[in-house]
Amino acid sequence: MRFVTFAHQGRISAGILLDGDDPGPAMLIDGSHPSRPAPLQALAPTMMDWISHGLAPLSQAIRNAEISPACLLRQQDVRLLAPLPDAGKIVGAAFNYRDGLAASGRAAPEAPVTFVRSRTTIIGPDEPITIHEGHEITYEAELAAVIGRPALNCSREQAMPHVCGYTLFNDVSYADMVRRDGNFVRGKNQPASGPLGPWIVSSDDVDDPHGLAISLSVDGRQLQSSSTNEMLFRIDELIAFISTRMPLDTGDIIATGTPAGVASNHSPPAWLQPGQTVILSIPGFGKLGNPVTRIGA
Repeated sequence: MRFVTFAHQGRISAGILLDGDDPGPAMLIDGSHPSRPAPLQALAPTMMDWISHGLAPLSQAIRNAEISPACLLRQQDVRLLAPLPDAGKIVGAAFNYRDGLAASGRAAPEAPVTFVRSRTTIIGPDEPITIHEGHEITYEAELAAVIGRPALNCSREQAMPHVCGYTLFNDVSYADMVRRDGNFVRGKNQPASGPLGPWIVSSDDVDDPHGLAISLSVDGRQLQSSSTNEMLFRIDELIAFISTRMPLDTGDIIATGTPAGVASNHSPPAWLQPGQTVILSIPGFGKLGNPVTRIGA
């Protein structure tokens, strides 16, 4: 199922996006409505509370529950926000796509290369990516795995049950800062540089997270087009590696890396500029679109 966080008439709530009945509009379950389905009645209408309960069990329970029309809203009448606005930390994987390594002429690392992003960099669908002009700033289309229960010193065999769902993440990066600093801290933690969404697909609805088409366009020009099968280190490997170095907590996000086609792979380089619109897409996961504006505009 597709789990969202949305704003409607001045309030924010978690919800569940249902398939629209053609030609009817797409509808969502309002997780805060008094008539919400029975499996939601004991839960606070926040994504973190639902994740702590378990998205896959919740997904299965909702499929078998009676849904009152009174708790339904039309998707077009709400504003989708970042699905996990109160995420924990974001742990990113760098140099993790074979085609990306080939396009950049970089040797494959022997072990995952990771960095940490602040959750305060997260923005939602349609929110502006705000940039400091005069820098070399790239988009990075990524599949993000959401951690549903804590993992510490976890083996690969134990890893995947810790993932409760998946979403889209645009790991907007200041490439010149990363190059100049020799690390990812500043270049990956600029304000409003982490678009996330538009929803979380629960893990029970994702047969294979390593067989997904992933693409990104800027102003309609496709700049990235690949498959998550190009991942060098797969999600179970990333969880095992990260969890031996730090605890992974409920609500943490693992950004699994980006394929070929980042800004520096193009001639001339396709650095982000104010006035552009970036759209990231994976079939079944929706489209994550964001305008680019200058800071202070």
